[in-house]
Amino acid sequence: MASELGALTVIFTELYYWLTVVIMFFIHVGFCMYEVGVSRHKNHMHTLMKNTMLIPLVTITFFFFGWWIYFAFPNGPGITGGLVSAPWAEPWNELMGPHMGGNPATDTVTADDTVLWARLNGVFWAAFLLFSWTAASIVSGAVIERVRSFAFWLLAILVGSVTWVIDAAWGWHPDGWMVQLLGYHDAYASGVIHAIAGGSALAYLYLLGPRIGKFAADGTPRDLRPHNPWLVSIGLFLIYTGFWGFYAACNVPIIDVQDGDGTFFSATNIYLQPTTLSAITVNFLMSLSGGLLTGYVMSRGNGFWTYSGGLAGIIAASAGNDLYHPIQALVTAAAGTWFMYVVHNWVERTFKIDDAVGAVAVHGYAGFFGVVVAGFWLWGYPSSPNEAYAAINPVGQFAGAMIMFWVLGFFPALILGLIMKAAGILRIPRAIELAGLDIGEVQSHYTIRDDIRAAEEELARSGAT
Repeated sequence: MASELGALTVIFTELYYWLTVVIMFFIHVGFCMYEVGVSRHKNHMHTLMKNTMLIPLVTITFFFFGWWIYFAFPNGPGITGGLVSAPWAEPWNELMGPHMGGNPATDTVTADDTVLWARLNGVFWAAFLLFSWTAASIVSGAVIERVRSFAFWLLAILVGSVTWVIDAAWGWHPDGWMVQLLGYHDAYASGVIHAIAGGSALAYLYLLGPRIGKFAADGTPRDLRPHNPWLVSIGLFLIYTGFWGFYAACNVPIIDVQDGDGTFFSATNIYLQPTTLSAITVNFLMSLSGGLLTGYVMSRGNGFWTYSGGLAGIIAASAGNDLYHPIQALVTAAAGTWFMYVVHNWVERTFKIDDAVGAVAVHGYAGFFGVVVAGFWLWGYPSSPNEAYAAINPVGQFAGAMIMFWVLGFFPALILGLIMKAAGILRIPRAIELAGLDIGEVQSHYTIRDDIRAAEEELARSGAT
């Protein structure tokens, strides 16, 4: 590095992203606690291991192809151009390993690539990887207590290392085609992570069907209450905590944003538009508060939906929280929480969808809502520093929300799920589900015991399906 100031800037940026990764790790801890708290004793270890093992699976696949997809696919390809060359993101490239900068050792990268990525590639990769874990964990909670681990892990790889990365390239890249043509704006990933994960979860839930005993014979949904509400509440508070790192990781900490003569250094959002940590701190807290209050009122003080409402509020406001006034963040969060709660109950009763932790609601419906609403609140604002790109608008945001939830979320997961179901490896057998997944999933020939018979007799007496 040529100067002390330049060195401090680079090393500060490296430390900044490293800290966001550490803080975001709390999101995954929170998801594990949350899911175990909701599941029943007989399914605890299966629930925990299902979510734990997505860490190595998504990490390895993201290293080999997920990171490259983000840089290679902003044009579609085939919409605004072809594949973009991104040698520093190829797994065999020198910049994917330890590197101190200086002249490149091969001709696959330039000196400019080396200066930019030598110290930042690893921590930036890790920040995106933690986003990948989050996307996969959202699906994990929805499908607990009935999905086979293998079937879930394939979906985790699909969502964590392929589909969400494609939507990030399209709508979360400064030159993504959705930004260029639609004016898409989603600063803190209401759609890019949450809506796509919610749509993916909905597809698997549709194919899996409800847990045994969730619906009575007349179709009335039963409230399968969390086994441990304390774990649920603490888990959600840890997710809130991790979201501080999530928000910070969606920013670039220091960059010269001056257009023309002179310099003006600022933090920017993912689109390289100026923002401040101060602004997003206020909006984060206002959106959390709006979600908590609305969740409490809508559910009449139900703890599960109060805490979930806080998370839904954050997610609903995230698309525009770099630009919103704090009151806009509050109102958007409250409206998004109301929307997700109403839609969740309607979908559950109408289509018999058993979303065990409300993941489709909190992430999918609230994320979809947040993307659409941002198009109205921010109508006419620039979507990018590039003045040639479309401005933020309601039509572009709605189209973007549809792409996130349905095109890249629901349908790819539906296709994978249909393959798993046709192969007979999507859902746990009924006998094992009754006995508990901790006991029986790995046993290919399971003898029905007295406890299974007793459970079936009890279900028959209650009229459950």
